[in-house]
Amino acid sequence: MNYYRTKCDGGNIAVDDTILVKGMEASAGSKILEGFKPLFSAEVATRLESKGYNIAGKTHVGEFGLDLLGEFSHYSEKQDALKGAAAELVAQGTVKAALGVDMNGSTRRAAAISGVDFLKPTYGTVSRYGVISCAASGEQIGVYAPSALGIKEIMDVIAGHDDKDGTSLRNESYDYTISDAAGKKVCIVKELLEKADDETKARLNAFTDGLRAKGVMVEEISFEIFETANTAWQILMTAETCNNISRYDGVKFGHRATEYKNIDELYVNSRTEGFNFLTKAVILYGSDVLSKNRYADCYDKSLKVRRVLCEKFEKLMENYDAILTPACSKTAYNRFDIHEAFGKVFEESVFTALANLIGIPALVSGGVQLMGKHFSESMLLSLADCVERKGE
Repeated sequence: MNYYRTKCDGGNIAVDDTILVKGMEASAGSKILEGFKPLFSAEVATRLESKGYNIAGKTHVGEFGLDLLGEFSHYSEKQDALKGAAAELVAQGTVKAALGVDMNGSTRRAAAISGVDFLKPTYGTVSRYGVISCAASGEQIGVYAPSALGIKEIMDVIAGHDDKDGTSLRNESYDYTISDAAGKKVCIVKELLEKADDETKARLNAFTDGLRAKGVMVEEISFEIFETANTAWQILMTAETCNNISRYDGVKFGHRATEYKNIDELYVNSRTEGFNFLTKAVILYGSDVLSKNRYADCYDKSLKVRRVLCEKFEKLMENYDAILTPACSKTAYNRFDIHEAFGKVFEESVFTALANLIGIPALVSGGVQLMGKHFSESMLLSLADCVERKGE
């Protein structure tokens, strides 16, 4: 499969198609942005280039990152065995690393399926300036790399405060230190493990054995907040996406319908032709939860749930250094009809939604996922690194 949206000229960093690079087409996988070329680059791209890295090309994403792995990009050929484009390029060694926007867990699923590492850092530590935004309160640029050490290298470059991003935290830089993990304590969430297939459970057991071999204590617990977190995040995500992509109207840039009689028809026809079924479903759901009769019961309540779950998570992490869970329910996905997508993504997001909802870091390594408290990236990288260096 041709994973690149633009030609690779020997550079070593790929970025997904929701991250702007000056002069390179940026479509977020959607026909609605067909032909759009930004006049500036995202802050992460600028920082990488200033340190001597090349932006080698853009990788396919599903339309606005709403699907499982990028299978519904308007521009990619259909796949029978689904793979994430950026994750596969890293797995194949075509690029040194890649950047992707984690908004609904697709990046972490892709990394788990392809067998590479991916870090979604703490919200606000990496600038979102130059991202085609959908759900601004939970989306975050992260890094694909072959190992924890590779992620550390790129995070050292891209993390830190950016005045151009209103969600950027004040720290000028962050320390990503990989150290001995012996004596640390990790918990496995029983409720999520029960949702995984046998191959995924085997991956998690192998990772657990690797941790224990390096002196990490691992125990299984019950922690029943993930279903609630998923529901709350899907409500917030659809509401914010509905609001953000209302700007694509066929007037200023991107796809414009050729058949219309007035401005209302221009809007309707352009969006009908430009958005796929999944995006339309998200827009409709988001419109519903923001409506006058549903706002208090859905959107406003989800904001309150976010705060409560954050407090519950912080309480749990007083006793543990990280949570170990599956990143997805299976080790491979097969092609499916787009009309099933909304339900499938909702089911799979139970593993990933908490990190987006409350802004905590999440690291995929060895096909499984580690989550920790805010700013615990060094801990997560150290845990992954100790398993990746099995023979040392």
